[in-house]
Parts: sequence; C-alpha cells; structure tokens
Amino acid sequence: MAVQEMAGQKRTEGLWLAVIGSAVLFFLILPTLIVIPMSFSDAAYLEFPPKEWSLRWYREYFGSAEWMAATRTSIVAAILTTLIATPLGALAAYGLHCSSTRIRNAAQILVVMPIVVPIILIAVGVFHLYAKLGLNYTLAGVVIAHVALALPFVIITVLSGLKSYDFNQELAARSMGASRPRAMLDVTLPQVKFSVQAGAFLAFITSLDEVVVAMLISGGEYATITRRMFNALRDQIEPTVAAISTCLIAISVLALIGIQLIGRRGRGER
Repeated sequence: MAVQEMAGQKRTEGLWLAVIGSAVLFFLILPTLIVIPMSFSDAAYLEFPPKEWSLRWYREYFGSAEWMAATRTSIVAAILTTLIATPLGALAAYGLHCSSTRIRNAAQILVVMPIVVPIILIAVGVFHLYAKLGLNYTLAGVVIAHVALALPFVIITVLSGLKSYDFNQELAARSMGASRPRAMLDVTLPQVKFSVQAGAFLAFITSLDEVVVAMLISGGEYATITRRMFNALRDQIEPTVAAISTCLIAISVLALIGIQLIGRRGRGER
C-alpha cells in the first residue's frame, strides 16, 4: 500500500513538473508564434492575426540590396566568429581542465565576466577602444568583438563535457608514446566533440543575434542585420522586420537540428 502511495505521489509530482515545464516553454516560444504569422501579412503594418496572407514582405527583403548586404555581413561574421571562437574556446577549456583547482576557479570567474557584465558597458568600452585602433565599422572589428562575447559560451560548454570525460584515456595514450597534442586530438577531442559542436552552435547564434555591440561598432557597408532591423523598427515599423526575424529563426532552428543530427550520428558510430 505504501509503495502504491509513493508511486502515485511521484506521478503527481511528475505531472506538475510537466505542466510547469510546458507553460514555461509556451511562454518562451509565444513571441515566435506571433512573429511568424505577421511576416506573411499583406498589410503595410504589423498586424496579428493577418487579414490577408502574402509573401510581399519576403519579396521586399530578398529584393533589397541593403538588407541583403546586411545579411551577408551578419552571416560572414557569424561563420568567422564560430571558426575562431570554437578552437580557441576548446583549447582554453582543455587548459583550464588540466590546471589546478585554484587556477581553474579563478579563471572561470574571468571567463564568465562577459556574460555577467551588462552588455552595454562592454559595447561602450569596445567602441572607445576601436576608435583608437580604427576598427569601428569594419568586419574585423565586428568579428573580434563577437569572438570575445562567444568565447565564454564555448569554454563553459566544453568544460562541462570534459568533466564527464575519463582523463585516464589520454594519459594512457601519452604513456604509449603519443605527444600531448596528438593524444588530445585523437583521444580527448572525439570523446567531447558533441560539447565542442554545441559550443560552436552557441558561438554562431551569439554572433548572429547580437545587437547592442553591433549598434556601436558596425555601420556603413558592414552594418549587421540586427543593427538594420533595430533602425528599421525605430524609423518605420513594417512587416519586413517580421520576415527577417522568421528567416533568422529558421536559420537557428536548422543549425540546432544539424548539431543534433551530427551528435546522434556520432553516438551511433560508437
């Protein structure tokens, strides 16, 4: 009887957790459920629900040279940020994992600083530094700033993967004559590759979605898509922004699905 009561209590608790979790998820995706239908509206202003359906604002987006230039800038910056931040963050996480506990704890505080500090303060500091270096309104400046913002996510993600990794496997490879870099690449990296892939995804999304820093350091021919979207919402509110938002959501979802498929394939091969 007591066992049945405990089982019933656990089912009740599980039901409540499922309800709360579903409510939180619905709250998080609610803006998306509103933005996507608005992007297919034929009205000249943001309208929900749309009275007439049309691809008008997608044609406006893909037919605009300015929007396409900003999109190319953002995608190129996101790809370059991912290619730079992922190996740097993975190596930094590996170094922290192999360090002493005192050094690792102190370094982790520095690592999370870009996440804890208000982004506007970082943006102002970067803007003044770039003004002296001549990097404002350049693609290199955007990429460097985005790499600095993405590195903490890569480091934290890879560190979490290394914590569940049996480091004795690498030690065994090194004891058999493999150099440390070779052992790390051939033994350690394959074991934590899903964490590295997740870190790469976060770096890509961090760069693609970043707007506060971009508002200060990007501009001209190297204005990012988020900067142009913010300016468009400030100057004139039209559904083109909703169409662009829907495209960005689609890119993020496809990238996440790709990471999941790669991770499943990797686990299947093992």
